[in-house]
Amino acid sequence: MFNFFKKDIFEKFKTGLSKTKEKLSQTLNEIFEVDKLVDLKTLENLEETLILADLGVETTSALLSPFKKKLLQGETLTTKELKSFLKNQMLFLLKETNKSFPPSGNPSVILFLGVNGVGKTTTIAKIGKNLKDKGYSVVLVAADTFRAAAIDQLKTLGQQIDVPVIALKEGSDPAAVIYQGIAYAQKNNINVVLIDTAGRLHTKYNLIEELKKMVKVINKLVPTESQENILVLDATTGQNALNQAKHFLEAIPIHSIIITKMDGTAKGGIAIAVSHKFNLPIRFIGLGEKPEDLVSFDKEAFVSAILPN
Repeated sequence: MFNFFKKDIFEKFKTGLSKTKEKLSQTLNEIFEVDKLVDLKTLENLEETLILADLGVETTSALLSPFKKKLLQGETLTTKELKSFLKNQMLFLLKETNKSFPPSGNPSVILFLGVNGVGKTTTIAKIGKNLKDKGYSVVLVAADTFRAAAIDQLKTLGQQIDVPVIALKEGSDPAAVIYQGIAYAQKNNINVVLIDTAGRLHTKYNLIEELKKMVKVINKLVPTESQENILVLDATTGQNALNQAKHFLEAIPIHSIIITKMDGTAKGGIAIAVSHKFNLPIRFIGLGEKPEDLVSFDKEAFVSAILPN
């Protein structure tokens, strides 16, 4: 796996996740400041804090239920032990991938999904630049054919990072654009195909069917081990990101997640919630505007960054 970091990984996460840490820190500092025995009231305060940081009720319950069980069985638990156990529980709930990025294959094909406004297209360009800087050849495919502006945006970004963009006119069949893009990559021995898709209204039956058609085209042209379907989510939407993930997963297989705009929100807990609920690894998170601010997800750095020392 290639690495996007230009400075120490933990410092990068610590800076980018400062808003989430600030939201958590006041209550958590009160809980963990002095090593003392934990009672149910302490767990209730912790539960409220984690829910407000957008871990959500389900994931917060999964985190804290082992501790509640201990107390109800009459076992003792100190705040120092609770903090250590809590970190371990968070690490356990954050899923990992053992698949390299980009996937093996020539070409490998990466399909990006997500609703409008999550930063999908700019994220594709950042990944394209980072891959190119690492020596990969890249082609972008404008399969968001519903809006001319989306096609133009990808073309502009392709020019900025100096990689080819395969596009047809507005209203074209997205699956046809994908076919042309992969064929172009195969003919020109390009390593990685990055596919932009419409910020589709996931409740629209015809659009979901179209998404399935795109995947069928990809399956015919490249082996499944050379593919990765990535769902892009915006951290600022909080729990709404869970609904988006649910709808897309009902349509096609999702292999991993990218969470954007993590630096601009106190809702960083959504990373744990979405990874836990859907058993999906987080591939990258966005901690700023620059290409190098899209960083490979490191769960230990993430947990250490949001919990007080």
